[in-house]
Amino acid sequence: MKMTRWCGAHDVDGVFMQEDNWRVIKVSAQDAALNMALDEAVCRAISKGVSGPTVRFYTWSPSAVSIGYFQEIWREVDIDYCRKMGISFVRRRTGGGAVYHDSQGEITYSVLAPECMFPKGIIESYKVICGWIIDGLAGVGISAEFRPINDIVAGGKKISGNAQTRRDGVLQQHGTILYRLDVDTMFKCLKVPDAKIRDKMIQSAKERVTSASDLTQGNVSFDGLYKSLLNAFCAGKKFSFGSFTQEELADAYWLARTKYSSDEWNFWR
Repeated sequence: MKMTRWCGAHDVDGVFMQEDNWRVIKVSAQDAALNMALDEAVCRAISKGVSGPTVRFYTWSPSAVSIGYFQEIWREVDIDYCRKMGISFVRRRTGGGAVYHDSQGEITYSVLAPECMFPKGIIESYKVICGWIIDGLAGVGISAEFRPINDIVAGGKKISGNAQTRRDGVLQQHGTILYRLDVDTMFKCLKVPDAKIRDKMIQSAKERVTSASDLTQGNVSFDGLYKSLLNAFCAGKKFSFGSFTQEELADAYWLARTKYSSDEWNFWR
């Protein structure tokens, strides 16, 4: 059955969301290819009018590196090291830089919705969704702020990076919220010219990036952070907890196998 009405009355900020029933999919762990495929499958279903606006949370199993749509993977990722250590790699549909996704170190979210539900301006739409992350962090005692274009900082350091694309009338924004930081492994996965530069980059990253665990001296659990983010993303919305449809799952498994696991996609640049 085709579902065509998603954008109705808007709130004072011009964001169409209050009258729409959001589907919220609780956190689960998938491999890199399937994580990216699920996002695209839901976007395709929304574009066809058969699925509605969706928020999903997920982790990465095994750990993985994702690269931006326009990046060259051989320049960004130490493929041999990743394969040796069982670390996956995948190209995103969104832009931005290479990101290391630790299986125990971050919570990732995706917001997938008709783009008419958000401001037309990129920074303005980032600010709306990143505001939900900021509220979630506040729930565990972390004061954070939005830093355009697409970062969230706490204590002067980056704790969340985000990326967005809009295709076929659908907005897709996903991002990471760091729970624990493993800079050493991150720079073993990423291409660095030599050891001296690697050491400097590791030190620089430790000075620029932080995590929920660091900021709370370990007093917030992974589950505590997730629940706070879940509550913040749901606040002020009509929503229901749900799952992927059988059609979305079939499409996602097909995309994971034929696209996101393929050399043709991951090595096309």
